[in-house]
Amino acid sequence: MATNRDYYEVLGVPRGASEGEIRKAFRSLAFHYHPDRNHDPAAEDKFKEINEAYQVLSDPAKRRSYDRYGHVATEEWGFPGFDFGGLGDIFESFFGGFGGTGTQRTPQRGDSLQAQLTISFEEAIFGCRKEIEIKRIESCPLCHGIGSQPGTNPQICPECRGTGQVRRAKQSIFGRFTHITACPRCRGSGTIITNPCPQCRADGRLKVKRKLTVDIPAGVNDGYEIGLEGEGNIGLYGGGPGDLYVRLSVKPHKLFGRLGFDIFFELPINFAQAALGDEVEIPSLDGRASLKIPPSTQNGATFRLKGKGVPHLNGRDRGDQIIKVLVVTPQHLDGTQKRLFEELAKMLPKPD
Repeated sequence: MATNRDYYEVLGVPRGASEGEIRKAFRSLAFHYHPDRNHDPAAEDKFKEINEAYQVLSDPAKRRSYDRYGHVATEEWGFPGFDFGGLGDIFESFFGGFGGTGTQRTPQRGDSLQAQLTISFEEAIFGCRKEIEIKRIESCPLCHGIGSQPGTNPQICPECRGTGQVRRAKQSIFGRFTHITACPRCRGSGTIITNPCPQCRADGRLKVKRKLTVDIPAGVNDGYEIGLEGEGNIGLYGGGPGDLYVRLSVKPHKLFGRLGFDIFFELPINFAQAALGDEVEIPSLDGRASLKIPPSTQNGATFRLKGKGVPHLNGRDRGDQIIKVLVVTPQHLDGTQKRLFEELAKMLPKPD
């Protein structure tokens, strides 16, 4: 093919480009314009032009001649003869490979699974051990994953002769090539099962129920996820199993709230306790605790019990318990209580 275009321009590289840069540019353009991938009518001509430029610029002697005279004699390099040396990886991406003995299916890792587990507020705080039930795909216990009835073995596929691949001739602008694909009869395994296992029906795998123990660390919160390595579905063709991810859902507590590693508790007190002070017992995560309420405590005041909160994950420290005081206004007063409040109202100054 003759062209008046600058070969460097065709490949999109500068005149001082290295061999590696020229090779990289050719690979990218050849992959894009190959007629088996690009069905534009102009793609084949473009591909030939790219090939012609590469044949010259990739050969040091031809490149020197081209740089000096602006052309290379056709008889010197003989297009369309083409040397595939070093370019097998490009055409393998086009056609799936050339020749060879073929390969079996490669091992594939199994899918990972997800499960949901609901735990109590206290279990999330202090940690626990729980049992969950999941469904996952495992190797068939009857045929041990072979897929064939016990006492029998899979047979070599007569179509691919055990290679798992079939070869078909393919004609292209470069000549005749061998196109390698997975064998349609054995699906690339290289074997066929003539006596299928009655339990898995030749699949070699079954979905089964399993009970697993999950260790939940202290201090987890709602939405926390625990990963169990290798507890997912078994892989294909000897591939390892996936993982299991257990997502936690924490039930709310009727008394306590939580923010980070701190526990919140609302404590209702009456007017007298707020004005005169008091010492009361309150609930905590560790049982009953004592709290001193100082005189003149205002509504909404907060107090803190150190180390009575949530344990830090993988640590020794704990958060705090924060107590918020709510001064409760009595809704029903008897005669005596009402008279005492009236007397107190006369003595107390009114707020500005």
